[in-house]
Amino acid sequence: MLAVRFTGSRYDEVTRLTLKSRKSPPASRVGVKRLRGTNPAIAIQYERTREHLTESHPMDTAIPLSSTPTQLAFNRLRDYLNEQILGQHSLVERLLVALLADGHLLVEGPPGLAKTRSIKALAHGLEGDFQRVQFTPDMLPADLTGSEIYRPEEGNFRFQRGPLFHNLILADEINRAPAKVQSALLEAMGEHQISVGAATYPLPRLFLVMATQNPIEHEGTYPLPEAQLDRFMLHVEVDYPDRATTRRIMELSRREALEASELPPPAQRLTQNAVFAARRDVLELKLADALAEYIAALVEATRDPGQYSGQLAEWLRWGASPRAAIAIERGARALAWLDGRDYVSPEDVQAIAPDALRHRLLLNYTAQARGITAQQCVDELLRQVPAP
Repeated sequence: MLAVRFTGSRYDEVTRLTLKSRKSPPASRVGVKRLRGTNPAIAIQYERTREHLTESHPMDTAIPLSSTPTQLAFNRLRDYLNEQILGQHSLVERLLVALLADGHLLVEGPPGLAKTRSIKALAHGLEGDFQRVQFTPDMLPADLTGSEIYRPEEGNFRFQRGPLFHNLILADEINRAPAKVQSALLEAMGEHQISVGAATYPLPRLFLVMATQNPIEHEGTYPLPEAQLDRFMLHVEVDYPDRATTRRIMELSRREALEASELPPPAQRLTQNAVFAARRDVLELKLADALAEYIAALVEATRDPGQYSGQLAEWLRWGASPRAAIAIERGARALAWLDGRDYVSPEDVQAIAPDALRHRLLLNYTAQARGITAQQCVDELLRQVPAP
């Protein structure tokens, strides 16, 4: 990857020329002639920088962007998660994206696919506390938020905090709880606070909710309303691992049983200050105006699909809100940062768009009768809306 920083319009032009691949070729093979043909000033600046890099590093002219201590810490956390959560690399990546973008995840998949283990492993790798909440039909909002408890020795009421006052929350089988419980979680996710009576209590600064759903069983469940779904930054679908990964999972489970130790902690845990510093770095990444326009076009196409595809117009009944654009932009920035780049590419946007849009699209009855899925709509969307 070329480690040259340009500013202003020159940066935008070089970014446009090099964003076509997430893994750029070495600087010695970058199309210098292409740069020269575009703007002589850029070619001169490129050549001078390349000569300097070649003198400093004669064996490697493709110097990657220097990894900061925060990036190294996140790389260690990612390696730890991939060691503990086998066969779910996408889920691991989306967990880190949500952590960097200050968002929440809705994870859907059959039982036994390490959904619970993944958030527990993340809690082991972070300096923070974790709480698992099993949602059931008889839950009350106070089971999440806490309630006022009368203290007879003091003669007054004192607020007893509920499980939401933790850094990482696993809302297991969230669709089994009634609407009033889901509403209590909605405020916590959207406002980072909860209300009990006339009092409002702030939640921790580091607050991440990972909710799970079982796509197999629907009896006795309460489907999440659109307002609740829109609060989740990403909707991640997980599937069964292959045969080789299943054997590795068996070996890992046997080893943990022999050692009587589940999820051994990493050598060094990621601090909350490192997470907050990484979030600032992510927000400062370069995102070209053309990419911002592309994100806005993707979201607009869900609300007015006729201008791009007649098929989409037949399928979609309701499009995505501006929260979808924010989720795509933040997620693309996080992917670029995790990849060690200081700019966002169209591939970052296309990689995160399905998870950011899938749960925000409402299909009409005709599309549902034909078996059309939201994922098919997103795929058609990415094919029809031109990328920069």
